[in-house]
Amino acid sequence: MTYLAKPKLLAADAPRNALGYTRRDYEGAISTLCAGCGHDSISASIVQACFDLDIEPHKVAKLSGIGCSSKTPDYFLGNSHGFNSVHGRMPSVLTGAALANRNLLYLGVSGDGDSASIGIGQFAHAMRRGVNMTYIVENNGVYGLTKGQFSATADKGTKSKKGVINSDSPIDLAMLALQLGATYVARSFSGDKEQLVPLIKGALRHGGPAFIDVISPCVTFNNHAGSTKSYDYVREHNAAVNRLDVILPKAQIEASYPPGSLRRVVQHDGSILHLRKVGVDYDPSDRIGAMNHLQERQALGEIVTGLLYVDSSGQDMHTHLNTVEKPLNQLGDAYLCPGSKALEALNAMLR
Repeated sequence: MTYLAKPKLLAADAPRNALGYTRRDYEGAISTLCAGCGHDSISASIVQACFDLDIEPHKVAKLSGIGCSSKTPDYFLGNSHGFNSVHGRMPSVLTGAALANRNLLYLGVSGDGDSASIGIGQFAHAMRRGVNMTYIVENNGVYGLTKGQFSATADKGTKSKKGVINSDSPIDLAMLALQLGATYVARSFSGDKEQLVPLIKGALRHGGPAFIDVISPCVTFNNHAGSTKSYDYVREHNAAVNRLDVILPKAQIEASYPPGSLRRVVQHDGSILHLRKVGVDYDPSDRIGAMNHLQERQALGEIVTGLLYVDSSGQDMHTHLNTVEKPLNQLGDAYLCPGSKALEALNAMLR
């Protein structure tokens, strides 16, 4: 399969930030996700946030796990450090990297299947340990790479493309992040760039565990069961000599609405999201109040968006562990081999 390459030439008047970089310098490869996927909107928001903040691309480390969402780091910050780990294990890999080199800016990208199921333990410990990172979950409620099964964040009563009703209660990752001690917690919608970009910028500049849950529509699993024109029906009744897969392009869903208001967003499969943006009088410094507000609105079938909680005085993992200012991967023999007397004193403390 051949993909079109991005043109290398730029317009002479292309906007540049304070470092002299253009927006293109923060982009990556051409996306291979389905046309109209909300994840691409998130990638675009990350690109915009890094451009606006004058971040040097080579000082960013981006890590991911497995899933549609975990493919996206290839589509932004192409000049940054990157590592694609195994399913659900991104937080522990990022934690190790952050311990070794505290001078990099760490960005973890995951999905609802990657973080709320197999990786939920990893997610929990990254939050409670205070890892200095921006953790973005691209949340669509399904396993996109394995044909649309429900993920652990799917709402109870949700109907799949095959007509199956989800009978399990959902996991609210934003609520979980609040309970586990994250010091920056936000939720947004992939199509609301006006809200999402500032939230990402705030997370990147936050000194501690910053978590953003981004509701991101899946455009592929929206053809209903029973239709003779659905992809599944045609595939099952087709005697073709090979198997092709075609996903029709969809327009990206956008939503812009004022603080304190409710917006009904119709997704590609006809389902409706009720997004409630926090009002100007909302207090994001009250952790208990944030959890109560989430539960109150959840009972009404609404999804709260905005900056839910922030603690600017929070400390990160390096402070908790009292590590040295110099990155661990740059320590020489003088630090790592202090001598026999120091070793004897240490052993004496353990006796």
